Amino acid sequence: MADLLSHVLLAYAGCTIAGWYRPIPDRWIAVVMVGAVLPDLNRMTLLVASGTLEAILGVPFDLDALSTLGGAIVLAGMGAMVVADRHRRTFTALLAGALSHLVVDGVKTYADGAAGAWLYPFTWARHPTPSLYVSSDPVVLISVGLLAGTVAGIDRYGRRSDETETDPRPQEES
Repeated sequence: MADLLSHVLLAYAGCTIAGWYRPIPDRWIAVVMVGAVLPDLNRMTLLVASGTLEAILGVPFDLDALSTLGGAIVLAGMGAMVVADRHRRTFTALLAGALSHLVVDGVKTYADGAAGAWLYPFTWARHPTPSLYVSSDPVVLISVGLLAGTVAGIDRYGRRSDETETDPRPQEES
């Protein structure tokens, strides 16, 4: 769970910082945060075994492809089709969150020293990873939590002296 929360908090911090340069409405920051969860949907196998899914569907089935670039594109496309309008923007926001997740996972520690094949379906190559962190280490969550808290504090209180009392983010037309 700490790994998932870390990805969501990183997506929040990244979008908030990007919003300082070009305003991003809060609703789209939330969509990017949801997109950061998409690659971890392969963890549904903790609840339902792949064998059970194969028996229900009648075909070989595995959820591991969801944590790849191809899986992120498919899931972002499915998410974009669910919304009533602004399909392209929704797809872009979901994919941006998923890509941030995949990039951050690409530099974590793996037992064999190579990252997962996250560039599938373009290549099965597994690049060497710099082994920057272990996802189960609580220090990672604490660090990301402090980063997100600092960014939220700066966004809410630190920038207020430069702006008027109104919300600096432009309201989106309906």
